[in-house]
Order: sequence, then C-alpha cells, then structure tokens
Amino acid sequence: MTADTSSTSSARSSSGTPMIRMTGVDKHFGDLHVLRDIDLEVARGQVVVVLGPSGSGKSTLCRTINRLEPIDSGEIAIDGTPLPAEGKALAGLRADVGMVFQSFNLFAHKTILENVTLAPQKVRGTRREDAEKAGMVLLERVGIANQKDKYPAQLSGGQQQRAAIARALAMTPKVMLFDEPTSALDPEMVQEVLDTMTGLASDGMTMLVVTHEMGFARRAAHRVVFMSDGEIAEDSTPEAFFSKPKTDRARDFLGKILTH
Repeated sequence: MTADTSSTSSARSSSGTPMIRMTGVDKHFGDLHVLRDIDLEVARGQVVVVLGPSGSGKSTLCRTINRLEPIDSGEIAIDGTPLPAEGKALAGLRADVGMVFQSFNLFAHKTILENVTLAPQKVRGTRREDAEKAGMVLLERVGIANQKDKYPAQLSGGQQQRAAIARALAMTPKVMLFDEPTSALDPEMVQEVLDTMTGLASDGMTMLVVTHEMGFARRAAHRVVFMSDGEIAEDSTPEAFFSKPKTDRARDFLGKILTH
C-alpha cells in the first residue's frame, strides 16, 4: 500500500489516462513476498525515480511492467491497455515499453547500428533504409554516431549503455524503463549515461528509473517513489523526499546513502 499518496493525483496527465497504472499488484518468489499490494500511476511525460535499499522490490517492480516477471495478482496497464498474459498481444504491448538493464544485452556479433535497427525491422516491419536513417539520428542523439560500425566489445561500458538506450528508443516506445542502468559502469562513465537520460527527460519521455544515483533523482525526477520490504513507503517530490522524508525507513536509507 502507498503510505504517502500526496502526489498520486499528479500522476494523471491532462488526457486522464496514466501511461503506467499498477493496481493491487502482488508478486512472490516462493515464500518471499517481494511486491505487496502495489498501487502506482505514472503520467505521460513524467519521470519517476524508484529508490530503496537492496531487496526492497525495486527491480522486480520495474520488470513486472512489461511482464518480464509475471505477477500473482492485481493489474498493470500501459496507456489504458491492461498487460496481456502472453502471446502476440503481449509482444505488441512490449514493443511500446523500452527497457534498459544493468547489463547492456547488445548482440556481440552485430555492429552498433545493426543492434539499433534490428528490432524496428523485425517487429515493426520498418524498411532497412528507413531503420538505418532513424538509427543514425538516435545514435547522434546519444552521442555515439561515430561508433556505428564498431562492435559492442570495441566500445566502453558507457558507450555500450548509450547504444542500449538508442536501441530501446528505436522502437519509438511510449515509456522507458531503466533498471539500475549505471550500476555496472565504472564511475567515470556514469555521468555520460545520466546525461543521456536527463536529455530524454527534458524531451518529455515517460520514464520509470530504478537507480541509486541521487543526483539524477534530484535533477530529473518529477516524483521519487521510495520502496521498503516490497511496499511503496513514500511517493513525493524530490524536494520533499530529500529534505523532509516522512518515514523512519526513508530517513534511515538517506542517512546511509548521503553520508557515503
């Protein structure tokens, strides 16, 4: 259950339909109850950063939104359409939800441009020339157009993650999910990825971001969702969360994070 729902009303866009809506979502891994009665809405164009200690359910929450993890009960809807359980309908809806992981998951035997253009051709039926033209625009956008003919192993970690972001954007998704996108990067590469994500936020992309990057949360988020023990303990603006957290769990978390 959401402990602080002061900003829930802001989760609805002017159209009235949230881009992401989770209602009464529960998820177990065996005896472990990892998501407990989750209610969450994310409006079109909103950036929501999900924070919390390890094991709090953040990544699982992110992965249920495109059913990489099936849920036990409740409902998840993308732009008003409930997530199908399986089949072509699920594949179609997944195409509208871009996902960027901790690991880059690029195809090692394909060039960066081929990685970016493969899904639009296979899933959307885009002509190769059109996919490549759009792919170059995206690689330019994330700052690695000059790496288009290289293979993933020839790029730095930060460049590979930016390629992964371009690949997700190539499907023209309605929403982007980021699951700890900088956690596998060397410190000097983190900022280039965060800058790319901040640019997406500025452009109005709907984003749900699981991260430990407090600077990004302060700078780019419209809302901070704090999770603890599988529940949403707080849901508020970055200013309110960082300056005056409402729960002991959040105060304890911030005390440990911000002193490191």
